[in-house]
Amino acid sequence: MGISIPQLLIILAILILIFGTKRLRNIGGDLGSAVKGFRKAMGNEEGDAKKDADKLEQKDADFDMNADVKTDAKDAKDKHQS
Repeated sequence: MGISIPQLLIILAILILIFGTKRLRNIGGDLGSAVKGFRKAMGNEEGDAKKDADKLEQKDADFDMNADVKTDAKDAKDKHQS
């Protein structure tokens, strides 16, 4: 047993009489801005997690690349000594 459409319309009419349309519009705008800010903050956390994962992958790639360079340098040194 929830609230039906006619009951919601009556509540809305009472709210309009008490607060006025201008104040209700401002409250709605403020609420919308708050929700938008919350979504943006949640998106930033997901973006930060993705950036951290990308950094870890880059470090692994850099490590592998540095290992190849060290191996190439060692091979060149061995050839030079031979």
